[in-house]
Amino acid sequence: MNRYFMCLAYNGANYCGWQIQPNGLSIQEVLEKSLATLLRVPTPIVGAGRTDAGVHARQMMAHFEADVQDIVLLTNKLNRILPNDIVIYKIVRVKEDAHARFDATSRLYRYYLTTQKDPFMYPYKYKVHGNIDVEMMNKCSQVLFEYIDFTSFSKLHTDVKTNDCKITCAQWKQEGQDYIFTIQANRFLRNMVRAIVGTLLEAGRGKLDEAGMRRIIEAKDRNVAGFSVPGNALFLEEIDYPDHIFVMD
Repeated sequence: MNRYFMCLAYNGANYCGWQIQPNGLSIQEVLEKSLATLLRVPTPIVGAGRTDAGVHARQMMAHFEADVQDIVLLTNKLNRILPNDIVIYKIVRVKEDAHARFDATSRLYRYYLTTQKDPFMYPYKYKVHGNIDVEMMNKCSQVLFEYIDFTSFSKLHTDVKTNDCKITCAQWKQEGQDYIFTIQANRFLRNMVRAIVGTLLEAGRGKLDEAGMRRIIEAKDRNVAGFSVPGNALFLEEIDYPDHIFVMD
């Protein structure tokens, strides 16, 4: 039995999120059933994170253990039986103790806002009304670098042991009537990115400045932060790993 990393992408619109849940279909469930069908044994997979319902991933990583004779053939067979909204880009062998979640050194998300009604892109962008002060949103984004405890942006009653995260990038970019928020960190809390975006939108509407952003973070209270924006405009874009965990054939 060898351990493998699976690099995949998915449109999360039809799923209750990454993790298997009793009340809806998840990405993890679909992948495990597909692997079990092809390998003819139950094959659990462990993802690099737990994207929420409706959230998309342009790059997700997951590991599993199996006896695979032909990785390319397995990849092709998986893509044939998986639904059209999930694709496997590649499967690579890793060291036996490599872990998709714990070995990840950083994760990068992007959130897409727009002030323009678009009949083609509305499932992937969050439509907002009125003008947005992107300069103030960027000023408040810079405040995130001053802290590591982001309890104020975490979903309540989670099972994590710490709410500490090291954010290395947080920036808004305007492209015409679209606004793209890029954020990168070593780890993220449940609902964290969506809560941060909702809070920064308050800054964009003139209701929050840097001092207010600091007060929100220092309160360590989810109730004082802004609302969580919808998941349909959030994309997990990139996950980084150290080179030494991969097996070079």
